[in-house]
Amino acid sequence: MIGVFWATLTAAFGQELSALARLDAAQSSITAGEDGVSVTLAISQPVPWRVRVLDGPPRLVLDVREVDWTGIDTVPARAPQISAVRAGVFRAGWSRLVLDLAMPLVVARSEMQTGSEGAVIRLRLTPADAASFAAEAARPEPPEWATPAARDLPAPVARGDGPVVVVLDPGHGGIDPGAERDGQKEADLMLVFARELKDLLSRDGRFRVVLTRDDDVFVPLEARISIARKAGGQVFLSLHADALAEGEAQGATIYTLSDEASDEASAALAERHDRDDLLAGVDLKDQDDVVASVLMDMARTETAPRVERLATALVASIKAADIRMHRHPHQEAGFSVLKSPDMPSVLVEVGFLSSARDLKRLTDKAWRDRMAEALRQGLVAWADEDAAIRALRENAD
Repeated sequence: MIGVFWATLTAAFGQELSALARLDAAQSSITAGEDGVSVTLAISQPVPWRVRVLDGPPRLVLDVREVDWTGIDTVPARAPQISAVRAGVFRAGWSRLVLDLAMPLVVARSEMQTGSEGAVIRLRLTPADAASFAAEAARPEPPEWATPAARDLPAPVARGDGPVVVVLDPGHGGIDPGAERDGQKEADLMLVFARELKDLLSRDGRFRVVLTRDDDVFVPLEARISIARKAGGQVFLSLHADALAEGEAQGATIYTLSDEASDEASAALAERHDRDDLLAGVDLKDQDDVVASVLMDMARTETAPRVERLATALVASIKAADIRMHRHPHQEAGFSVLKSPDMPSVLVEVGFLSSARDLKRLTDKAWRDRMAEALRQGLVAWADEDAAIRALRENAD
């Protein structure tokens, strides 16, 4: 059955449907029957689409071209086999609907009915045994879908030549807004800050800057790292402004990778970051296991000392700018986004939305400018030191 869905997707890429379709919640439903679950989704116009199941956790994902899912939370869902429904932007131009499955279900039938008043997507899900479900979920993505294309990226430069390629990674986005407080979303705040920091670094002349996202879209962790690699990234900064239930988190914090978190708060953040990536129905634990195993071998040699010097330089420059930092300014955690084996990577908690003071700072343009300048100076100091150490090693050889 899945092969039919791939054919639908492949053909859809050639269609020129750019207008945003809208969900008609009143004409949509998710209902249980004697032999499974029926899903009816009424939308205002036909769009390219595809559907499949994924495991870990079990879920059905429906990807559609530019559909506004507003109102999905009001769609009647009377099916105990479905434990949760959520939707949002998956990647530029594509939306995703995720149905969490309380039991193994496979797609027995799928169709889009079109007419003068729009279109209706109809899915029929039927129970399956664990082995059958696992086999369906394990089907590979088609080549044109597996990884978002890296667009508008600078050509990679040779190590030691030209500007330092800095990859800025605004956390969250799209279906995953991150932390929220008083109408402010972490994803939005970090995108604004990343753009400002990019402009500052670009004007410096010593850096070439790439953003992993430049819009409110969801980018999987694996794609963020892929974008960095395709751009020839030499340093990776993931930008966040999380919220912690502990209530004491305040001030900027630099995180580097460790198998074990340096404290309970770090562990909680690591769990949250990885769990957030499942919100859009993407499971990366298998890839992360592979990357982590490689990292543990390589980081002990060359990368780990470079990461440590990067963190030290950033902490020093932030403190020199008289910017408030966490009482433990440099911490360690098992963030998946830091698991690139050969690219110095840090996660910068620019502030914590759980702190009213930090939120005020994050929404203050003048304060953000100070923070951006501090990060620029830290990167300059690190790049100069890194180049000097590399030159010494080359001369010694």
